[in-house]
Order: sequence, then structure tokens, then C-alpha cells
Amino acid sequence: MRGTLHGVLVDLDGVLYDADRHIAGAFDTVRWLRAQSVPHLFVTNTTSKSRAALAEKLASYGIPVEAPEILTPAVAAADWLKGNGKGDIALFIRDSARLDFRDLSCLPDDAEGGAAYVVIGDLGDLWDYRTLNRAFRLLYHNPEAKLIALGMTRYWLAPSGISLDVAPFVAALKHATGKKALVFGKPAAAFFRMAIQKLGLPAKHVLMIGDDIQADVRGAQKAGLKAALVKTGKFRSADLAGRIRPHVVLDSIADLPRWWDENA
Repeated sequence: MRGTLHGVLVDLDGVLYDADRHIAGAFDTVRWLRAQSVPHLFVTNTTSKSRAALAEKLASYGIPVEAPEILTPAVAAADWLKGNGKGDIALFIRDSARLDFRDLSCLPDDAEGGAAYVVIGDLGDLWDYRTLNRAFRLLYHNPEAKLIALGMTRYWLAPSGISLDVAPFVAALKHATGKKALVFGKPAAAFFRMAIQKLGLPAKHVLMIGDDIQADVRGAQKAGLKAALVKTGKFRSADLAGRIRPHVVLDSIADLPRWWDENA
């Protein structure tokens, strides 16, 4: 592997911070990436905040990141809809994440028909039967409506503990409607391709760093990237007992500079 890596993609939640606290060494590693001029991009499946809000959160931890340096499923989906979408959009995302869809035609939050696209993100405890059923009705009443998933992360580590993420709700809608979802976010290969295009590097020269063995590691590897698994965030020792094999396992993001100098 030595000499083949030139850029990195860095996950946010579970890698640079855990819920509401930063991970030791995160600031130093980001500063090292900049000092060494290593091409990098921050990629996340977080859909509860706009990328501007995520940049503010990182700044609160002393990690200076500009919004354009962050790629989120909402940004990827909004860009696709601007170029390909025809029709109104129903958003099932938190208010704080709607900023990235501000230039698109979105239906009122009580609409049960008229959607050409139904966008599913992380609503957390705002999900209830009525809300999920409204998403179902929007898809059911228009056979041509497209189901858009902002990532397919199964769960995440919330301040209150392990919690369901987007994928289970998308799976319920897929099962009820028989529709396939257009996925904008990890582990979709298109999301990784969009990220490495922004870096201007071939997939084989990029290392994805994440805490999710499925979305981060398997997703990156299927897209042709190398992948590092960190033992922070949602990592569990059982992750290393399965068939998915990271290219490297790091105790935390703080170990990246030393490993990079020795192996990349």
C-alpha cells in the first residue's frame, strides 16, 4: 500500500466527535492534513443538520472547517435534484437540514399527495406512525414518485445511546411500496464517487476513515477506495470478526499522521 495513497475522506460523527464531545487528537489530525497538503474532504451521513451547521459544530470544537469542505447526503441529493428533478419534493428531514434544499420546490409538511420525490432523512424521535404513513401515502398515490434516501446508515450513537438512523425507515417504505430507493450517502458508490471527484483523485489513491464497518468500510471498498476503521464512535469489537476487512484499524483519528507517514 505504501506510496499509493494521496488523499483521505474523513467521517464526522464517531471519528472527529462522539455525539456532543470531540475526540482527542481530532484537531491535531485536521491541522496535520492541512500542513502536509493532503487532499481531504469531510463526508458524513448526518442529515439532521445543514453542512453550514456542521461547520459551526466543528468550529465549536476548535476544528476549523468551511462548509464547502463537507459533503452530506442532503447536499448530494439537492445537487442531483437541481439537475435532474422535475416536480415537487416532500422532505422528511429536520428543520435544521432544510437549508440545503432552499432553492427547490418543496411541498407543505402536511401534504399527502403531489410529490414527485419523497426525501427521507434523520427525523429521530420526530418519527411516528402518522409521519411514516404520510410518506407512504405520498409514494403510493403517485406510482412515478421516487423514494430518495439520505444515506442508509442503520444506527448511530446519540447522546442518549445507540439509536435508529435513516435505513430502517427507508426499508419500511421500500417494503410497503415495492419501490427501490435512490441513495445519496454512504454506502452508495455514487456518493463516494462524488467525493473523490471533488478531490480530483482516483478511488485507489484515497483512504476513507470511518467508524461504521458497513457504511464506511464496506461502502468505500466496494467503490474502489481503501478504508480505515477507527475504534471510536459506534465501533464494536465484533466488527472485526466478520467478513469485512478494513485495510487498517486505528485506535482513533489521532493515530492517522503516524500511520500515514509509515505506510501511505
